[in-house]
Formats: sequence, structure tokens, C-alpha cells
Amino acid sequence: MSARGHVATIGLGAALALGGLACSDADTSARGGSGPGSTSGVSTTTTSAGSTSQTGTGGAAPSCGDGACAASELCSTCPDDCNACSGEAPEILRGPYLQNGSDTAISVRWRTADLTDSVVAYGPSADALTWVARDDDETTEHEIRIEGLLPSTRYVYGFGAADAPLLGADAEHAFVTAPPPGTARPTRIWVLGDSGTANDDARAVRDAYVAHTGSVRTDLWLMLGDNAYTDGTDAQHQAAVFDVYPSVLRSAVLWPTLGNHDGHTADSSGQTGPYYDIFTLPKAGEAGGTASGTEAYYAFDFGDVHFVCLNSYDVDIGPESQQALWLENDLAANASQWLVAFWHHPPYTKGSHDSDTESQLVGMRQYALPLLEEYGVDLVLSGHSHAYERSVLLTGHYGASSTLDATMVVDEGDGRVDGDGAYAREPASEEGAVYVVAGSSGQVGGGSLDHPAMFVSLAELGSLVIDVDGSAMHVDFLDDAGEVRDWFSLVKP
Repeated sequence: MSARGHVATIGLGAALALGGLACSDADTSARGGSGPGSTSGVSTTTTSAGSTSQTGTGGAAPSCGDGACAASELCSTCPDDCNACSGEAPEILRGPYLQNGSDTAISVRWRTADLTDSVVAYGPSADALTWVARDDDETTEHEIRIEGLLPSTRYVYGFGAADAPLLGADAEHAFVTAPPPGTARPTRIWVLGDSGTANDDARAVRDAYVAHTGSVRTDLWLMLGDNAYTDGTDAQHQAAVFDVYPSVLRSAVLWPTLGNHDGHTADSSGQTGPYYDIFTLPKAGEAGGTASGTEAYYAFDFGDVHFVCLNSYDVDIGPESQQALWLENDLAANASQWLVAFWHHPPYTKGSHDSDTESQLVGMRQYALPLLEEYGVDLVLSGHSHAYERSVLLTGHYGASSTLDATMVVDEGDGRVDGDGAYAREPASEEGAVYVVAGSSGQVGGGSLDHPAMFVSLAELGSLVIDVDGSAMHVDFLDDAGEVRDWFSLVKP
């Protein structure tokens, strides 16, 4: 069992049938958890909202004044009706933040200063929090998993404790579920690499993206490792992740990979340490793809994009390794139009690290790339090297940089619609992928920046903005001043 603690499951149908119940009755009808009095680890409750109705299984939500706490069950909804609602809102030390999302489910996590129970109320708007998920076990590390959601649907949520005013429950505390697997929907993805510096550079990169994206919603975001310098401790994650990105954490699911600095305090074999305690990642295929059985590497779907996250730090990727066998099984089962892979150590770089000489980089190039290219990977994202480097459309380059030849270059153009033209990709073919090193979201390093596979190499702070719309994928490198310094597109017929 992980350090996040027990998993308590309740049936939300019982929790939602609250019409006519007084608060004391509602409390006993909706209890979840594996037993009262838990005081350590994350208390996790899984609930189901039902996929056929967004008004609750108990029919119309009871209104204030009828002796119930409305459909949310929370005393804060109808304070005049619920004398038990005498507590103060808990002090929040972390979050809320969203994890492990799919088209029908999501996890909401937060940390409190004191032991409390866990409640999440959610619905179509702030004044219609139709459903509630609750765990009575007291903890400081809270996690509520909500299942049975509708795909491509916006939900507003509030969170906190049952005997205290609800926190959040406004437009900034809202998420949109993913489209069903295989369904195309315009999608915006934000990508940060080596952002864990908790400094002004990281904040400038953040602010540039916020200004750039404007009213366009961030559907999901990736962290490419070294998310918390210098050792990935809990305090360093707080400073570099939770204190820097609170707005996007509460509105879009974050999907991280383990970097070498994060790995200083993590153990992937046992899935222990701050990285594994903080993040909830799919190991049972619950977000799409093939179950990996571990949070060290995993897959997930977002509409017509299949994502594969690999571990390049402390898990073997060699032939017949568990990670390689899982990867091949997952890729063979994938039917999505787009395939994106990400991990920390880049297969090609001449930045602050050298892919010709460093074993983890060489290993990923030799063992991961042939499998990914066999199954038609479109885009590969990595960090580690503190620069921005972007390749031409490549295939079959598994050796040192000096071995690159013309047969490995599918398209030597710039990949720009307004230049040489977008890179054309045939579905599920071996005809090339673009490789991006985006490790400059928190600092810039040195290096010759002259890898022959790269079309662009920049020693500049920035992040990636990826837009997928049907048969087209567009990628921008956005610097810390808000300028697009590189761009390219991939298109499929």
C-alpha cells in the first residue's frame, strides 16, 4: 500500500438521496471510508455521480428551509437549517489540485493544517453543487476520487470539511472532463521542463503563458521532470509547484514525470518518497491505455491523443524489461490518432547535457525510440538539458550524433505552415517524429547547442504550448517575455 493511505469507496447514490433528511440523518446515510479515526496518510474516497443525470439520484435538490442541507449535504449550503455547522473553514496548506483525470473521473487533492474529514461538492455551477463526495476519516492529506462524470463537461467544485463553510465553489475552482477516447476536440496543452527552481525565471515563464493563453482554457499540462530542485523534497515541491502554479493546479490535471533531482528522495521500485506521495498517477489503466501496475510509468488518453509517460531515471527500459514490455503492449493497443511520449532524459541534446555520452540518454534513444517509432509516435518531449532544442522530422536515428545521415531525415524543412509547410504524418506509420527538448522553464544552462538533428536550438527560458485540433497539431515555444520563438505543425490526412 502506498504512503497515500487507504482507499475508501462509497456509493454516491445513497449519499445523494437526501430529500427530506435532516443533517444528522444525512451524515449517517452518506458515510464513506474504511473506518473512523484515520490520522495518517491520504484519505481517499471514490464516488460515482452517475452518467445519465446531472441533477442527482434523489431527484430535484431539496431547497433551504425543508430541513435538509441541500443536495450537497454540506451545512454551508443551508446554514440556517443545520445547527451542526459550527466549525471554521480548515486552514489549507496545499491545493486544491487535480489529478488522474479521464473522460468520466478525476481526483481532487488538498492538504490541511489540522485533521479534518474530506468533502468535495460539485455540479454544473457554483449555485448548483448537485453532488457530494465525502470521507469521514480524519487526515491532513485529502484525496477524493469522483467517478461517473460526463465526458467533455464542466464541473464547478468546492472542498473542505463537513462541519465548516465550503471553500472554492466558484469559477476558478472548475474542471472540464476529457472527451471520450478517440474523440477529437480542440485541446490546449502546456508543457514545462525543469521548472522546479521556484525563482523569478519560473514565474516569468508562467506569467508569459498566462498572458498568451488568455481566455483559452488549459486542458491539461505536463511537467517533464526536475519539478522541484534540488532534491524533490516535500518542501521543495511546495515552493516550486504548489506556490508557483496554484491557479492551473486547481483547474487542469497535471501529469508529471520523474526527473533525476526529484528522484533524489524517491524510489520507483517501491513507489515511495515525496514525488509518489504528492502525485496520483494511473497504474490500473483508469485514465486510458494499458495498465502499467506502477506510477513510475503510465499512459492516459485525452480525446484523440494518447500520452505515454516513461521513467528514464531509475527504471530499466532495456530489452525484456517490464517497462519496455508494458510500452509495447500499450502501443499495440493504442488506436488514437495522435501519440505523444514524454520523459526526462532527452535522446538528442547538446545543451547542458550531452546525449552522446550520458548513459540514461543513450539508453532511451537505443531502447525506447525504436518501439515508439514502430508504432507511429508523433511527438517526443523531454527536459534535463536546460535549453530549447527541436528536431526536424526524424526516424531511425538510434546512434551517436555523428551517425545521423540523410536516410534518417524524413523532412528537413522548418515544419511551419507559413514556411516550408507542416510536417505531414501518415496515421500509425513509421514516417518520422519531432523530438523536443524543453528543459528551460526554470533556468538556462550551457552547451554547444549544435546537435545535427535539431532544426532550432535556443538558450532561452520558456515553455511549450501545444494545440491539437482534429488532424492538426501545432506547437509553439513561448519565451519568458511572451514571444513565440519557434513553431511547427504536424498534419495528418
